[in-house]
Amino acid sequence: MPDDRSYDVIIIGTGAGGGTLAHRLAPSGKRVLILERGGYLPREIDNWDSTAVFVKAKYLAPETWYDRHGHEFTPEVNYYVGGNTKFFGAALFRLRPEDFGELRHHDGISPAWPIRYEDLEPYYTEAEHLYLVHGRHGEDPTEGPAGAQYLHPPVRHEPRIQQLSDDLEKQGLHPFHLPIGVDLTQADDGSATHDSVCIRCNRVDGFPCPVNGKSDAQVICVDPALEHDNVRMITGATVRRLETDPTGRTVTQVVAELEDGSTARFAADIVVVACGAVNSAALLLRSASDTHPNGLGNSSDVVGRHYMRHNNLALMAVSREPNPTRFQKTLALNDWYLGSEDFDWPMGGIQMLGKSDAEQIRGEAPRWAGKASPDMPFEVLAHHAVDFWLCGEDLPLPDSRVTLDGDGRLHLSIDEKNNMAGLTKLRQRLQEMLGQLGMYPHHLLDHSLYLHKDMPIGATAHQAGTIRFGTDPRSSALDINCRAHDLDNLYVVDTSFFPSIGAVNPSLTAIANALRVGDHIVERLR
Repeated sequence: MPDDRSYDVIIIGTGAGGGTLAHRLAPSGKRVLILERGGYLPREIDNWDSTAVFVKAKYLAPETWYDRHGHEFTPEVNYYVGGNTKFFGAALFRLRPEDFGELRHHDGISPAWPIRYEDLEPYYTEAEHLYLVHGRHGEDPTEGPAGAQYLHPPVRHEPRIQQLSDDLEKQGLHPFHLPIGVDLTQADDGSATHDSVCIRCNRVDGFPCPVNGKSDAQVICVDPALEHDNVRMITGATVRRLETDPTGRTVTQVVAELEDGSTARFAADIVVVACGAVNSAALLLRSASDTHPNGLGNSSDVVGRHYMRHNNLALMAVSREPNPTRFQKTLALNDWYLGSEDFDWPMGGIQMLGKSDAEQIRGEAPRWAGKASPDMPFEVLAHHAVDFWLCGEDLPLPDSRVTLDGDGRLHLSIDEKNNMAGLTKLRQRLQEMLGQLGMYPHHLLDHSLYLHKDMPIGATAHQAGTIRFGTDPRSSALDINCRAHDLDNLYVVDTSFFPSIGAVNPSLTAIANALRVGDHIVERLR
């Protein structure tokens, strides 16, 4: 590269959005610089250790944020190459077609997107193929049409989960194979086997994978992108602000603090922000100037607002029969995603979690005192555990937002009771079924270690919505190509652009959108 400070494109962040975009742009021959505040996550035995990952939270960023009352909390964020995908469960769902339109919930309205499901569908298909998603389209009656089947067959249920699937079907429900991004071998009958090391050890959900068996952004996109001579990455580079020309229409400088404490400035024709919904909003707010007094690209006053993070519950049921399942994350259920005969509003979805082990249960013991079987040792309880993840939609409220105080500290305000009726109904529906599913109906225990949190605000893994896109510059910060309305060369490709979040994991939508925006940027650079 002739100039190590001037590029065609700078991408800030390497998660589902930024990492995927780098992969999309790499074959173009354009000079691409990736700035990542973290380094490569160490590949070590603690990657698969429950105590290290969940109980001690070894890999969480040593960072403090503040709630609306000024109380400190530790957010669920990980700063490594690959971003939060290093720790995601690799559940890669599409939003439902209805999620792109306006949906009425118990507590309010989920707004429509400025694009349709059909606009994103080809990119969903491409994203599924790129991220090695295993699944089977057509099993889930709530999903939209797919342009192509998954390239990889679903991961087979192990016997206890197959029994659960059969029991759900007997109740007239429609369980389906959870779409998951993992690198597996294939059996002679065409099904996916459990032969990879991460599957044998059940270390996908919430764990990093030291053998690269999980489809995270580093493995799938960043490392392959760096094989191109026109792509460069600087790790340990924390971007502090973006500066513009005197008109305020063009970002001219990306100002970063490097690992050695020095400050570096970089320039590019196009600058792409992909730091995660909270940090991307914070970066634009920190970049306020005379021409952008409320923050960069914030003439609409929506930057930082409409923060969403899903209403989630991690729950452990106790099976009457032993559950020796190694890899439990193979089943999901969306029958009440949009409501039911006795509840007119969306509830959300149920999916399996990674299997609880004795160390995770021991870490929960003080909270579970008297709720689990008191005479059952942790190891035995773990052998009977069946773990569920319930996901409901959080609604975008203007006062659920990211702000910076006078000292530059990040504050996050949320309404913890926002739209909880659907999730509460979903939990009730699951609990009512437990007896028919071979489980003890009164042993459904909250499993908050999966959320790395002491209070709901800390669960930031599914963060979205702080720099929403739309067609009206008065009510959105980005246009439909995720370019800032107020600037000519600033884009955002993480989950910040979401106007609503649906009730499925957001990663695949961020990936698909990064591919879509990547095509737009490549065409623009021509």
